[in-house]
Amino acid sequence: MQKFDHEKLDVYQTAVEWVALAQDIVAAMLDGKRHGPLADQLQRAASSITLNIAEGAGEFSPADKSRFYRIAKRSATECAAILDVAQRRCCISHDYFNHGRSLLLRIVGMLVKLAQAHC
Repeated sequence: MQKFDHEKLDVYQTAVEWVALAQDIVAAMLDGKRHGPLADQLQRAASSITLNIAEGAGEFSPADKSRFYRIAKRSATECAAILDVAQRRCCISHDYFNHGRSLLLRIVGMLVKLAQAHC
């Protein structure tokens, strides 16, 4: 089966893995607790990573590719900050925090390289 350009990128596959984990984190945060706004922001920022990677991969202009990868990176660092707040509020487990942080560090590293390669 033929693939879209973004589906060929390791960073996209890792970002999809992160979205699935973020959904699990959101479900845990909303389990009888009042963390709705934080959970909603995490869900939107996690989705933004994958969507901006796909948009960047679909661009022809190197400058446009780089811009979308930088936007995706900002969404990933936003997710990392949300994890910090969630951990401080004691509304996520250490396992979720550590796994999420690990995925986000990988995603940010790959996005920095992609953005720099297209400058």
